[in-house]
Amino acid sequence: MIDTAKEFVLQRICIFASQNFDPNSDTQVVGLLKSKFNIRLPQRRSINESLSSSVSDHEIIALILKYRSMTES
Repeated sequence: MIDTAKEFVLQRICIFASQNFDPNSDTQVVGLLKSKFNIRLPQRRSINESLSSSVSDHEIIALILKYRSMTES
């Protein structure tokens, strides 16, 4: 069940991004947000903190955080 939900979130992320990429890759996430959505994350101790502080900027950020939290468990 969790894998199905995780795959669904990943599909939604890739639809928003119009490309496949790894939401767990900090480099890919930062690059995609900057190039595709013109979102520059603020400097924080971790990428997840940066994403959390920018979560209202675009729905894809919330989806990436959700995906990352599903991966951790």
